[in-house]
Amino acid sequence: MRGRTRGALVVLHRWCGLFIAGFLFIAGLTGAVIAWDHELDEWVNPRLFQAASGATDHPLGPLELARRVEAEDPRLRVSFLPLTLEPGHTAMLGVAARIDPATNAPYALGFNQVAVDPANGHVQGRRQWGHISLSRENLLPFLYKLHYTMHIPKGWGIDIGVWLMGVVSAVWIVDCFLALYVSFPSARAWRKSLSFRLRQGGFKLNFDIHRSGGVWVWGLLLMLAVTSVSLNLGTQVMRPLVSLLSPLTPSPFQVRPGSREREVAEPILSREQAIVAAEAEGRRRGWTRPAGSIFYAQRFSIYGVAFFTPEDDRDDDGMGNEVLYLDGNTGAILGEKVPGQGTAGDIFMQAQLPLHSGRLLGMPGRVLMSFMGIVVAALSMTGLVIWMRKRRARRTNRLRS
Repeated sequence: MRGRTRGALVVLHRWCGLFIAGFLFIAGLTGAVIAWDHELDEWVNPRLFQAASGATDHPLGPLELARRVEAEDPRLRVSFLPLTLEPGHTAMLGVAARIDPATNAPYALGFNQVAVDPANGHVQGRRQWGHISLSRENLLPFLYKLHYTMHIPKGWGIDIGVWLMGVVSAVWIVDCFLALYVSFPSARAWRKSLSFRLRQGGFKLNFDIHRSGGVWVWGLLLMLAVTSVSLNLGTQVMRPLVSLLSPLTPSPFQVRPGSREREVAEPILSREQAIVAAEAEGRRRGWTRPAGSIFYAQRFSIYGVAFFTPEDDRDDDGMGNEVLYLDGNTGAILGEKVPGQGTAGDIFMQAQLPLHSGRLLGMPGRVLMSFMGIVVAALSMTGLVIWMRKRRARRTNRLRS
């Protein structure tokens, strides 16, 4: 009976592995690269990130830069604005299309990021983040989006690529437990499941890399699978599951539905007013860091103001930065994100991206996640080699019989 159960689980592991292997191979390799996306993006694209003027001071403030960009191209609205800049760097503004009154549809901009020299307001470059292109400007965003969507387009109002990779991750969770079970065929032979036959090489080493390699890093593989589901299907799957164990605080974007009416209308509250209101609230709460960036979600009429200094804007060693959400018309505080605070469920959800990216542990964590990306790709490839060899052997046996 035990042998029959084990055989069935081996078959299930095989088919789960075949379903997810190709996706995880790509996700693993891209994950190893995008652990360093900011650094690589700046290195590959100095034109987008290094101010051409070479000036280290900023005579034009961020708000003035936003006004100039919007005045130069009335089709767009600055949707993201950094308020603190590193000396010698451009201001990388996020932009969103306004609604064309003639068509009642968003203008076709062809870009959603604008790099501006803060010394003179000159636009140094534009790009569409996530565009399917291997050009220098688009390479790192292309790899980043490939990692979690495979660049599968939306359809019928659904992010098909996001959903698919979420399903792949859910199957990966199941397969983690199947793999652990089949890796230990007996209590007496447990040492074999942790060893590598380095001298014998060939198929035996390939098998050991797949089996023993997976056992050694099993906990990290499971963590990556769980956090992948959280990031791709957080609203649809993970939040409902977590809420069974701990209450979750809804974000303003879950409470307030997006609408075309809000998208068309101009916010009554200006960026300047939103920043002043947020900073006053931040001081009231005892926050010491300044407002570091502001974004505007026009479909929801919500401002978000994040608090950080230039050296920790990416939060490479923690849970993220504090954020206040304000109503775009009244300035009322709609919500907050304070890392490490909230219910147990809130903190669990906050930790998903820092865990997945490794940034929770700072530089060592990012190195580890880059290594794990290579491991995931290697486990996927060695699994395919094992399946192909066994499939060939079964065919040979059938022909002989």
